[in-house]
Amino acid sequence: WAGQWIIDGFTALEALVVRHGEGWCFGGAPTLADCYLMPQLYSARRFHVDLAAFPRLLEIEARAEAHPAFIAAVPENQPDAD
Repeated sequence: WAGQWIIDGFTALEALVVRHGEGWCFGGAPTLADCYLMPQLYSARRFHVDLAAFPRLLEIEARAEAHPAFIAAVPENQPDAD
């Protein structure tokens, strides 16, 4: 059930990114949409969603994984992480 809603949302977002993205969801710099995308991709994998149909979203994820602000925000990189 959760996987289907993720697919529906990613299908809509992928189309928007194709039209409006310039490396990020909506332009050439990260926005709140990119911040929200990261945990959704994590959830998609948790529910075994096939992400092959969303290449632009995966490109954004790769870009975020190399961006200092996103690296600093990873839960495992927080001072209180065990």
